[in-house]
Amino acid sequence: MSLSPEQRREYRAIAHNLKPVIIVGDKGLTENLQEELERALNDHELIKIKIASQDRETRQQAVTELCAGAKAEVVQTIGKIAVILRRAEKPNPKLSNLLRLKH
Repeated sequence: MSLSPEQRREYRAIAHNLKPVIIVGDKGLTENLQEELERALNDHELIKIKIASQDRETRQQAVTELCAGAKAEVVQTIGKIAVILRRAEKPNPKLSNLLRLKH
């Protein structure tokens, strides 16, 4: 699933006021982190993650691995923050950022 420029713009606008729900620390991509990412994507669909690494290549690799493992798509990366998206089959209107914050 590839996002069009219009979709990316809309998702970036929705994600602007979100806080990171996943923080990747020094331990890297652990099994617990993958489970939490799955839960967050199932609940919220559009989330921000923060990678606490100083190295740009390490951050980019972590985002790529997280998205590949969760079958999610990167909407945007700026510095240590990445916005990722995975649509839920049956989104919860009270939890889904896409449904709650649609402009």
